[in-house]
Amino acid sequence: MCDFDWDPAKSAKNLRKHGVDFKLAKTVFGDELLSSIPDGDSEFEERWTTIGEAQDGQLLVVCYTKEETAGGYELIRVISARKPTPNERRNYESGE
Repeated sequence: MCDFDWDPAKSAKNLRKHGVDFKLAKTVFGDELLSSIPDGDSEFEERWTTIGEAQDGQLLVVCYTKEETAGGYELIRVISARKPTPNERRNYESGE
């Protein structure tokens, strides 16, 4: 089971910059074909990047951290979300 968290101010900034709200971004985790890889951009925490289809049909790239909570749930903290590059879209569509 997963819980989601994010900074509301960061979500608003992301919406202005990329046109993607974090409430929509979290729905990519329901995509059975999603693809996730470690993101080595941070030296302070383990980050992940996932590409998947959101509930509205948009393909999105989501950057996040994850941790296990005391209750045994996985907490996913969304950092950013955007539309994929053409290369990212091709890789997703080809199953890479």
